[in-house]
Amino acid sequence: MTRMNVGLQLYTLRDATAQDFEGTLRKVAAMGYEGVEFAGYGDIKAEAMRDLLQELNLKAIGSHIGLHLLEGNLEEEIAYLQTIGAKYAICPWLPAEARDTEAWRGHLVKFEEYGKRFREAGITFAYHNHEFEFEVEIDGQIVFDALYERIAPQYLQVEMDIGWVQYSGVDPLAYIAKYAGRLPLLHLKDFRGGEKGQQIDTVELGRGDLPLLPIIEAASQASVEWIIVEQDTCANPPLEAVAESMEWLKSNFLNK
Repeated sequence: MTRMNVGLQLYTLRDATAQDFEGTLRKVAAMGYEGVEFAGYGDIKAEAMRDLLQELNLKAIGSHIGLHLLEGNLEEEIAYLQTIGAKYAICPWLPAEARDTEAWRGHLVKFEEYGKRFREAGITFAYHNHEFEFEVEIDGQIVFDALYERIAPQYLQVEMDIGWVQYSGVDPLAYIAKYAGRLPLLHLKDFRGGEKGQQIDTVELGRGDLPLLPIIEAASQASVEWIIVEQDTCANPPLEAVAESMEWLKSNFLNK
């Protein structure tokens, strides 16, 4: 199995970072995470964030950048990513009013434009899915597939959230294989129950229903660069939850 890097999406720790961003990063590094994916920067200047990451030996994988920031703050977002040495910029989500077929036609055009600008800046643009990309079609094709068929790989890569893929009733192993070579980032998420239409119950790795070991093997075969832990909501204290998920990865992947 190819050795993949292990990172954490900091959205999971949003309450902790809101209180103490630097202290939270120190705890994440101490757990053994190799990199972090941002979802905001806690008003920390880019140079200070770069220096902190270097001190902690944490890589800046990239950042989730909301649609409103892509539309209105693109150059500032690029400058921050360049300063901290991040390779990826990811659109993480779309508001409910921006998810119908006509809205998606516009997103396809805009995403290609963003992808070209990021590429000029040495950054790779990617899209992170939820379930709604499997519920809307463009010309008879689900949006998830239309995105990557209509936008060239050099302008848009895949950040697949495997928990939401399974939640959508799609075979996660088949979808990893389908996007092999275009899938540098995989959100490794576990959940219990959560039939489509019900609230998803995200849990620590190993406590849910996903076939995590086959998923990790498939990710390795698909040339995934980063496995990124994310837990949307945590029943346990979030810092304890991500520490438990890291221990699961050490036992089942990193130390194998």
